[in-house]
Amino acid sequence: MRKWLLVFCAIIVLTIGQGLALAAPQWNAVVDRIEQTMNQSLVVHKSGDTVTAKKMVNDAYYGTYEKDGLEKAVNSTVSAKRANLTEYKFSTIKKLMTNQAPEAQIKKQIDELIAMMREDVGQMSSGGKQHDSWATFWPAFLILVREGVEAILVIAAIIAYLIKSGNGEKTRIIYNYSAGAVVASFVTAILFRSAISISGASQEIMEGVTMWLAVFVLFSVSHWMRSKSDEKSWGNYIEGKVKSSLSSGNTLSLGVASFLAVYREGAELVLFYQALFNDAGDDMHMIWLGFGLGCIALVAIFALIRYGSLKMPIKPFFQGTSILMCVMALSFAGTGVSKLQEGGIVDVTLINGMPMFDLLGIYPTLETLLPQILLLTMIIGNVMYQKRKKLKEVVS
Repeated sequence: MRKWLLVFCAIIVLTIGQGLALAAPQWNAVVDRIEQTMNQSLVVHKSGDTVTAKKMVNDAYYGTYEKDGLEKAVNSTVSAKRANLTEYKFSTIKKLMTNQAPEAQIKKQIDELIAMMREDVGQMSSGGKQHDSWATFWPAFLILVREGVEAILVIAAIIAYLIKSGNGEKTRIIYNYSAGAVVASFVTAILFRSAISISGASQEIMEGVTMWLAVFVLFSVSHWMRSKSDEKSWGNYIEGKVKSSLSSGNTLSLGVASFLAVYREGAELVLFYQALFNDAGDDMHMIWLGFGLGCIALVAIFALIRYGSLKMPIKPFFQGTSILMCVMALSFAGTGVSKLQEGGIVDVTLINGMPMFDLLGIYPTLETLLPQILLLTMIIGNVMYQKRKKLKEVVS
């Protein structure tokens, strides 16, 4: 086991050592290109070719504002709210073109868009606002620790049960398969990241779909954790896993159970981290820092649980992290719809005067809020169902 710990620590050190080097272009020149493209799109729209005009608006957004890095710069230096309002302005212009709005109305929106960008560039030149990079670090750290601790609880409980039942020699199988699951999780992350290395509207759509996959996983994990949030339910779950393997004499099934316990968390992490990377902007290094320190924390937690006297309190841990999963699901739901709006497959209906809370995925559009309200209703209903179910079990 010490060998695997050394290998794992080496991976952590290499991970923390990763960095990003980004060169900032001349932002005023970027805005000039966007202004030129937007004005040309208006000319094309006047000629009656709305489809080409909207494509030119997309080119200005995806091909210049986003691709040249101005969106990320505004997001990290000015504010995420400002970057989103700029994105909504692009969507508004395309919507006006679709609805054949008067030329003066479209021109007014284009002028406001360019004025916003000039203002943002001026603010960036003067230093901009202080961006809270730790808002990116903490989700990366907490997600990894939460998922890792769940896997550790399963593995440590299986090992303890094996030793207690006189099958200590089988623990090596658990370690080997668990280590294999960690490697498989890294491979999955690399393959997943390579599969979505696309750009433009397709990338926004893929990112939105990824976030919604993460929402479904978060909701199901939260439900599962609440159902196992007492010592009896957790003990029965682990005992059932081990007893079925030992009674059949199939040690391979023990290894597979350990592999799946770890890989399930690893596969979930791939989704969660991809969702974080999608919205990280210039703070990707903080995600890697959160990941590295989270790994170190997990090594320490495993050592304390396995070789020390630490006993993880099941109920508060599962209930607390279940709440965290629900909050993250709500945040990813709003951000996921926002990405689909950027991809042009979901409409944008702005709610004037509504504040934006980017960290919680709350945006001033009807399309982002409705799924969050529905999801919140489902979460409350699930909590009430779990409480009623446990109450019936106690009574019976």
